Amino acid sequence: MVRSIKSFALKNKRVLLRLDLNVPLRDGAVADDFRIHAALPTMQYCLESGASLVIMSHLGRPKGQVKPDLSLIPVGEKIAEILEMPIKFSDDCISEDALDVSLGLKPGEIHLLENLRFHEEETSNDPVFSERLAHHGQIYINDAFGTAHRAHASNVGVAKQFSYKGIGFLIEKELRYLESVVQRPERPLTMILGGAKIDTKLALIDRFAEQADYLLIGGGMAFTFLQALGHSVGKSLVDPSMLRTATKILQRVQSQRAKLLFPLDVVTAPSLEDGDRAEEHPVEAIPETAMGLDIGSRTVSLFQDIIHNSKTIIWNGPLGVFEQPGFDQGTRAIAQTLAELKEGEQITVIGGGDTAAAVKHFGLMTEMSHVSTGGGASLELLSGNRLPAIIALETA
Repeated sequence: MVRSIKSFALKNKRVLLRLDLNVPLRDGAVADDFRIHAALPTMQYCLESGASLVIMSHLGRPKGQVKPDLSLIPVGEKIAEILEMPIKFSDDCISEDALDVSLGLKPGEIHLLENLRFHEEETSNDPVFSERLAHHGQIYINDAFGTAHRAHASNVGVAKQFSYKGIGFLIEKELRYLESVVQRPERPLTMILGGAKIDTKLALIDRFAEQADYLLIGGGMAFTFLQALGHSVGKSLVDPSMLRTATKILQRVQSQRAKLLFPLDVVTAPSLEDGDRAEEHPVEAIPETAMGLDIGSRTVSLFQDIIHNSKTIIWNGPLGVFEQPGFDQGTRAIAQTLAELKEGEQITVIGGGDTAAAVKHFGLMTEMSHVSTGGGASLELLSGNRLPAIIALETA
């Protein structure tokens, strides 16, 4: 059993809170505060309950080195701005000075620790490092879904040091949506898969070929399948090492529940830089000198019809190069179609990572039932795998 933050008496307690504050920075400031806002309900609940907060997170991949451009100082400034209150900051997460600041906190105060990954012991899940982190708090709450698939010191090692440990509201929401759509979906259930790589989606395809009613394939990964089906795909992205696997998937899915659908047409151009030369072609007639960079209008219509007749839609992976003008229409159209379902009974779940970035790019983040904050973690959970950080919180 994993306990919710609501099951603890927090008054006058120091809560050691693991958050995912791995946000993009630009010119020394937070460029996208989506993950900070996602963690606010848990932070505010702790403060309103009379607790003090010690917040820890990583930022980027400094690989055990202190890199000033990956400091959490700008993140702390953004948190202070949003909460309209000062917060304390320590430039080393396990120093004696940092521990003294935590021990001296009063109810309602916040102490932010510097980037955990400035110490290589964080990613190696070092037990001594975990124990030193644990000294900061009396209750441990993990609300960092984006790192829940990693067995690191701050989410697995630290948890072993606490009798009182649980999850915050963000992880609770992630588990509720992602587990429910897998275990108890309203049907018809449609899975939309895109992105460039097949190998990262194999487990999803295997699982949802049996559980979903429709599997809609787009993005760069579609061209490996199309070539396996015998189509000439020109200069489109193909993973030769995955062609045999793609063929096996095509054969296996024929006997399973889901109807597997690929693009009928694609938007092509000589290169990514040639958005002004974009053309639509049926998949049977992709020019040898062009590459497929988006799904075409017939495919959009097909996918939209299926989406409108579905009760649950899970989307993982963009359907084209949405960042580039000329190749963004397919991903935009599907995102807008999902957004239009908000007032209905359909459930729309966006699987984090690049898909969440696309939805945000089109200004539709708030129009979805749920947008996951963790790409890798959501992939693992949807694929049926257990998350190490959640296992570490289980109590008898």
